[in-house]
Amino acid sequence: MQSPIDMSSERVKVILKSGDLKRSYKPCKATLKNRGHDISLKWLDHSAGTVEVNGTGYLLDQAHWHSPSEHTINGRRYDLELHMVHTSIDPNVTNKITVIGLLYKIGPPDPFLSKLINNITSMADQLQERDMGMIHPYEIKMGGRKYYRYIGSLTVPPCTEGVNWIINKMIRTVSKDQIKALRIAVHDYAEMNARPLQPINHRGIELYGPNPTAN
Repeated sequence: MQSPIDMSSERVKVILKSGDLKRSYKPCKATLKNRGHDISLKWLDHSAGTVEVNGTGYLLDQAHWHSPSEHTINGRRYDLELHMVHTSIDPNVTNKITVIGLLYKIGPPDPFLSKLINNITSMADQLQERDMGMIHPYEIKMGGRKYYRYIGSLTVPPCTEGVNWIINKMIRTVSKDQIKALRIAVHDYAEMNARPLQPINHRGIELYGPNPTAN
């Protein structure tokens, strides 16, 4: 049950549901950090809000970027992937982590990265950390109302399994300069900081979308 995987139309089960993904975020103090293998933005004290999955709330912890994308859709790999990592503090929850993934192709600059880019480009040394003040997670624009869901793993060691993955189907845009800044900051870590695709192993992949017949 490892990640990332390819979301092929042949394997996907389409589920029509009314309503969007239930996110409830709020502005919170955040720090930007060069972790050596990636750049991450961490919200402090689990005060940035939640996403709800199957009735369970998961607290937003941090976001980070992979270039190129880790997940693929019908075999296509995109230029960048953002992961918003959420954790549950409920001791009765089996799957403790939910990750929302956003895919990007080359095009106009991403507004959220534009806000951070000066700090990213000046953080070429590993383990540097910057206080970014109040950052609202809703500044990370998603768009679209369709998303894939499956159970997988973290994509960096220890690659823990039992992770809820939610991948937004809408592809957003990022500029070449923004991707270059992210890669230079981590010294083009291992040429790319994207894990290779993993076997599906008979896992179910669901594609959620709005129900056109719902009132």
